[in-house]
Amino acid sequence: MPTSPALPLIMVTNDDGIDSPGILALRDAMTAVGRTIVVAPERDNSAVSHALTMSRPLRIRRRNQDTYTLDGTPTDCVVIGLGKLLDARPDLLVSGINPGPNLGDDISYSGTVSAAIEGTMYGIPSVAFSLVGEPPYDYALAMRIAITLAETVLADPLPDNTLLNINIPAGKACAGMVITRQGRRLWENSIQETFDPWGRRHYWIGGGTPLRDHGEDTDVAAIHKGLVSITPIHLDLTNHSGLHLLRGTWDLDRMQDKVEPANRGHRDNT
Repeated sequence: MPTSPALPLIMVTNDDGIDSPGILALRDAMTAVGRTIVVAPERDNSAVSHALTMSRPLRIRRRNQDTYTLDGTPTDCVVIGLGKLLDARPDLLVSGINPGPNLGDDISYSGTVSAAIEGTMYGIPSVAFSLVGEPPYDYALAMRIAITLAETVLADPLPDNTLLNINIPAGKACAGMVITRQGRRLWENSIQETFDPWGRRHYWIGGGTPLRDHGEDTDVAAIHKGLVSITPIHLDLTNHSGLHLLRGTWDLDRMQDKVEPANRGHRDNT
């Protein structure tokens, strides 16, 4: 009898911690697609961006056969998971499901997206999932979206050095999906000034009012319209138009003369 093909191996991680409802929903969704191995932080690591722990040793705890927790960041989880825990190279890495959006400028801070970035750096097709809305979160739609997109990425590989950042609007039904670019999403009044019982001044960063751009093809606009936003994110952060502009307009020799005129004269005489 012919043997059935091996199930895809899927690594699941997040930034909200091993017990967050979002990662439990994502793990359950991925079991419909392949064999899942969870490697996640033992506690909430929201907004840690791409932090890598290098100042202390990291400890792994095994919850069960395919579930591990690490006392580190999402990036730590990916590095340790790929290097030490998984017995084979995963076919897919998924991160989330984050309770709250990762839109526009948010992705610079997001541990959810950074885990997918790290997977992409290792050449693993990687997808970050975030669910827009307010608690209590209903993950049913996000789970269906995750299954569909995981199957799509496995069947039709992503471009090199590219991950997907997925934002899913709140609700029980999918009004549509759209391929978007990263927009801008800055925050107004996001620093809160408070005082402790002894009158000492403290500051909280968080909250505030999001200010969005009005580009029609952005991730921010898609969510505003109630659509699932699918944003391809490239590892190359170079502004290529700026690269050509600077190469064509900046006189680097003249700038070097201002920095080290004596050395410039020495080089000209040799």
